[in-house]
Amino acid sequence: MLRALWTAATGMTAQQENIDVISNNIANVNTTGYKKMRASFQDLIYQTVEQPGVPTSDTSQNPTGKQIGLGTRVAGTYGIFTQGNLIKTDRQLDIAIEGDGFFKIVLPDGTEAYTRDGNFKLDKDGRIVTGTGYPLSPQITIPPNAVQISISPDGKVVAIMDDNTTTELGRITLVKFINPAGLKRIGNNLYVKTDASGDPIEANPGTQGLGILRQGFLEASNVDIVEEMINLITAQRAYEFNAKAIRAGDEMLGTVANLRS
Repeated sequence: MLRALWTAATGMTAQQENIDVISNNIANVNTTGYKKMRASFQDLIYQTVEQPGVPTSDTSQNPTGKQIGLGTRVAGTYGIFTQGNLIKTDRQLDIAIEGDGFFKIVLPDGTEAYTRDGNFKLDKDGRIVTGTGYPLSPQITIPPNAVQISISPDGKVVAIMDDNTTTELGRITLVKFINPAGLKRIGNNLYVKTDASGDPIEANPGTQGLGILRQGFLEASNVDIVEEMINLITAQRAYEFNAKAIRAGDEMLGTVANLRS
């Protein structure tokens, strides 16, 4: 009977973690470039009471055996990198990626991070930076006398100056990964590579399977709020059923404890 209590408890713990993941998705429904996450589950070890195939006579054997599972656990979480909707903003430094790929960002310690958030700004030196001030790489600096910036789908950045001349400032490149779900999320809409993600593959937009750039657009979160609400209800019901299993086990133990000789 105690086995059932502990088994159901693992189900409650797993659903608590599942709700944590779903809640984070819902919280980020309006986060630019956010990619929703999912929890994956695995069953725990099994207690083998009777081994399958054990002989039951000289001419027969047990066809199935008897194994009793000991519950479940969250094996991991993974990101789903489907395309989010593109939202028109008409802002010069809003850039959406249509297709696969990430912008490359340089962190204060010199390491590289990656993002789908194209809501860029200018810092005091005219560099294109993220909302937290981290510069885009390759670094692109906008001259103070530029009156308009044009970014082509293949990443070429051209400035129109106040004397109506044009100057090419550089090119925005993109990177992709063999396994983007293996990237580590560090907050601020940033990812860093891991051994699971593999090394970044950098190229111009529109080449090597990378997406293209859309100036004046932002990519919305790919969270479907209706889907998340359904997942939330499902997780809540699973949690309740596991709680009822614990209650049933407790009532059965109470019945045994109240037996009179």
